[in-house]
Amino acid sequence: MKTSATLTAEAARQIERENAAIARGLKRQDPELLDHLIETYQHRLMRYLMFLTNKREVAEDLFQEVWIRVLKRGSQYNGKARFDTWIFTIARNLVIDLSRKRTMASLDEMREGGEDERPFEIAQEGPSPLEQFQGREDAAELAAVMLTLEPSYREVLTLRFHEELSLEEIAVLTRAPLSTVKSRLYRGLASLKPRLLQMRGQRNGEDHHHVHRSEVRS
Repeated sequence: MKTSATLTAEAARQIERENAAIARGLKRQDPELLDHLIETYQHRLMRYLMFLTNKREVAEDLFQEVWIRVLKRGSQYNGKARFDTWIFTIARNLVIDLSRKRTMASLDEMREGGEDERPFEIAQEGPSPLEQFQGREDAAELAAVMLTLEPSYREVLTLRFHEELSLEEIAVLTRAPLSTVKSRLYRGLASLKPRLLQMRGQRNGEDHHHVHRSEVRS
């Protein structure tokens, strides 16, 4: 019987083999491989870009540009890092470049004033707000609330819980100290629950108003 450690090691070796195969295919500019990668990663990449930009049209333009960069610079991918981390890094750099051209604040600048770099610890009694609402009927609600968070917070939440990157991997991708990544994660989680409850309260209030009007008409 294989232990969990053995299974984890085997999974890691499988990922390494897949990354190496992707690296070889990109060096050959294999069109079939590119089609496969787009099909595999399109939803995750588009979701990441949507959460970064909060604009579908911009996200769609950047989505196309990411794959153009992959095609042109595929030889730079050596297979040592996870492929998804590599394309998310390309996507993030494109968002930052665009924000500078449009005189928008960069991801690192679009933080609440006074945010320090120390981890902001919140009580972890039971599941986090994200885990409480994920996997239920509230997916659309959760996505809408995440778009109201500071960009740097929603980026870390997306990478941690949707893409399941480790905090160390997020730190490398975002070029931020680990303490800053932890701070953004904790502050983002702390902001989620009250905003979700507020949205839910507004929705329930609107539903009650519509029901009351229907009763009056009848």
